[in-house]
Amino acid sequence: MSDQDLSQSADKPVSRRVVIPKQTTLAGRFAAGLLYALIRSIDATIRYAWTIHPTAEVAVNSGPVIFAIWHNRLALSLALYSRICRRWRTSERWTLTPPHMAAMVSASRDGGLLTRVLEHFGVQPVRGSTSRRGPQAMLELTTWAERGYDLAVTPDGPRGPREVVQEGVLAIAQLTGLPIVPASYRLAWKYVVKSWDRFQVPLPFSRCDVVIHEVLRVPREATEQQRESARLELERRMRAISS
Repeated sequence: MSDQDLSQSADKPVSRRVVIPKQTTLAGRFAAGLLYALIRSIDATIRYAWTIHPTAEVAVNSGPVIFAIWHNRLALSLALYSRICRRWRTSERWTLTPPHMAAMVSASRDGGLLTRVLEHFGVQPVRGSTSRRGPQAMLELTTWAERGYDLAVTPDGPRGPREVVQEGVLAIAQLTGLPIVPASYRLAWKYVVKSWDRFQVPLPFSRCDVVIHEVLRVPREATEQQRESARLELERRMRAISS
């Protein structure tokens, strides 16, 4: 669910060169199935506590929205989306049209594995990253948003720096007009991987405090200075609910 440098596509014409994302091997598909089963198994043991800002509750129930979550919190993000929809999407709209989500995934081979995991969760993957398919992915995300899909982006992915918001998520919000919903969680028991993002692996039976912060909107006519102010504010909010 990468984000970095996608903002360039909001200001530049889309390249005619089509970049083909790396595909998943047979072994990768098998690994994705195992990961899906593992995530579901751990999720079933987690003790969740929820805090949701009133503006986020209204936005989520009105939908669609852009969910923003740090790269190191991806482990439970898909399971949380299902729980959020069941818990707060109570309006008649969602009884007639079940929620769907499209998520940004790196076009690399590693992204191919995540793509398969997303598909197990019923999420539509959109392949793109810093160096591959950025403009194409931006257009695809916009198309899914027009169809009523929620969008999911990791503002600091796929390469970091850790917990530093890049401009891509703001460009997507400006282009689609959708509100950004900052989401994060704190785990009582976890294993922290020695990676660039300090990826958090939830341990079974852990307590998980989920926090969904006040929504942030980026006007379609926002200037570069206004987008930078929005970027800093989003980063502040996301760090506040993650520490």
